[in-house]
Amino acid sequence: MAVASRAGVRTPLLYEAVAGGKIRCTACARYCTIPNGSHGFCFVRKNDGGRLALLTYGRAAAVQVDPVEKKPLSHFRPGSRVLSIGTVGCNWRCLYCQNAEISQEHLVQGRDLSPRQAVQMAQRFDCQGVTFTYNEPTIFAEYALDIMREARAAGLFANFVTNGYMSPEAVAAIGPHLDAVSVDFKGSGEPGFLRKYVSANGPTPIRESAVALKKLGVHVEVTNLIVPEVGDDEAALRELAAYVRSELGPETPFHLLRWHPDYKMLDLPETPIRTLERLHAIAKAEGLDYVYLGNVWGHKLEHTYCPGCGAVAVKRYGFTIQEWNLSTGNRCRRCERAIPIVGALAAGYLPTFATPVA
Repeated sequence: MAVASRAGVRTPLLYEAVAGGKIRCTACARYCTIPNGSHGFCFVRKNDGGRLALLTYGRAAAVQVDPVEKKPLSHFRPGSRVLSIGTVGCNWRCLYCQNAEISQEHLVQGRDLSPRQAVQMAQRFDCQGVTFTYNEPTIFAEYALDIMREARAAGLFANFVTNGYMSPEAVAAIGPHLDAVSVDFKGSGEPGFLRKYVSANGPTPIRESAVALKKLGVHVEVTNLIVPEVGDDEAALRELAAYVRSELGPETPFHLLRWHPDYKMLDLPETPIRTLERLHAIAKAEGLDYVYLGNVWGHKLEHTYCPGCGAVAVKRYGFTIQEWNLSTGNRCRRCERAIPIVGALAAGYLPTFATPVA
């Protein structure tokens, strides 16, 4: 499959032609039917004469070196560094989006960055992997796929930070090339919250994508952004935690993220820590072994605790690892219970913070 060297011109993959010169995009659960000359809900997948044009292929709007823990991935390649890549556009309309300047941008912009150049940049900055994040990577799936192929050939891993609102076609195309994924349920995936605050029609595609990726051998972690007053429903949280336990497994890392005001939602306070602690207790009661609080640096619930003896297996402060209390094979030093973390702590690990790429 040919890879173009400039933005916007790669052979498209996730679409099909329909009657009347229209095309049907199959990248995400919206399945947009797009007339000639128009684009899908995401702004960046366009019908150009009955063919799908990938407007952001090879065009990176955001590039940065991050610790993998920022994604957040707490049980995958701890202490590693990733080159984070995002484009413009999104298939959701989160009213609180902290990356709205790119996710809700209609004008395609960014630096030209071919798949090979992206991997070379990752290597130059001593990254062990590449991450697709900042906006929803499913909408630039073909670009991400070509980077992932280059990354794997170079010995690097690849992961998505995604809202999970994928189509089965996208999962089938992306899954075999992914190593890890962070699937973000907003407001516990409560249908009313999703419709009102993110313009998504329910959590079913998110749940199905997470399960399908798990079956393909992808490491899955679940995040859940808790918006106070409008997205902190206990019943919805309990239902989501029970679903994760039964369909993804009790060992699945489950992150409860603290929300802060942004974009069009500036009238609510940050999520109270006591709310996060209450929901944490509910998720644990539903049988999840590894439940974390995110965006609350210094809180004891950032740490990994051994389910067997309760000892601190991994002590964290934000995105940094302060203590690694695991023996060979990632076993608790106190009781020898195996902790399901992919990979050992990166050799020579030193705490790192996000590094902008000039």
